[in-house]
Amino acid sequence: MEDNLSNKAHWSFWVITIFMLLWNLMGSINFLIQLNPEMISSYRENEQAIIKDRPLWATAGFAFSVFGGALGCILLLLKKNSALYFFIISLVGTTTAVAHSLSLNTSYGVGEIIGIVMMPIMVSVFLVWYAKFTLKKGWLKTHDN
Repeated sequence: MEDNLSNKAHWSFWVITIFMLLWNLMGSINFLIQLNPEMISSYRENEQAIIKDRPLWATAGFAFSVFGGALGCILLLLKKNSALYFFIISLVGTTTAVAHSLSLNTSYGVGEIIGIVMMPIMVSVFLVWYAKFTLKKGWLKTHDN
């Protein structure tokens, strides 16, 4: 009985996981919005440059980033250890999408560097770390059933 109580997730687990799920759901909605050419025309020029000529590999990276992150968060809420694998897929996707954005001949402002480059990578790295942390704490099931 005592073992069961010591593996109970801290309240912050729920707050962090739900917040990260909302982050990834917003990214997923952004991905879906970008499929609509009319919506893209309302974006700033720098953002339009990233989207309009984005190659398939970068689009796939973006999709893996946001949908992998969202699925990872859902699995984390269900306390499944497979969440870690989805976060790793999300990190690879994020890195791929950001690499494309940086390869464009576009001058970025500080806000764009933080919002388009730094923030997604930091969130993806954090989620991989956090899944490992929760596994180590014993908050996740060690075998997904």
